[in-house]
Amino acid sequence: MTDGWTVGVIVAMAVVTLISRCFFFILDRQWMLPAWAERALHYAPVAALAAVVAPEILTADGRLIGTWHDARLFGAALGTAVYFWRRSVLLTLAAGMLAYLPLHIALRW
Repeated sequence: MTDGWTVGVIVAMAVVTLISRCFFFILDRQWMLPAWAERALHYAPVAALAAVVAPEILTADGRLIGTWHDARLFGAALGTAVYFWRRSVLLTLAAGMLAYLPLHIALRW
């Protein structure tokens, strides 16, 4: 059985989400972001990707990796190098996996 507190929190979260998503439709005049905010938003996708990928590469079981015997490090390094060399996402993924899979499967890194 769900208690009243849980239902109240869910309803409050739904209201906050609805208001924040509909904020621009509710306004009666056009609203512009400041120039500094628009510039900052250009970096948001890269920052979000880094926030997701970096902990996956640099940590294991919630701790920083303490050894070079981790296939993720070599896959990420090769993938990064290939990306800056060719600027191709497909080649980046292929190169990273070509480095990662043999080390992970054969050497159990």
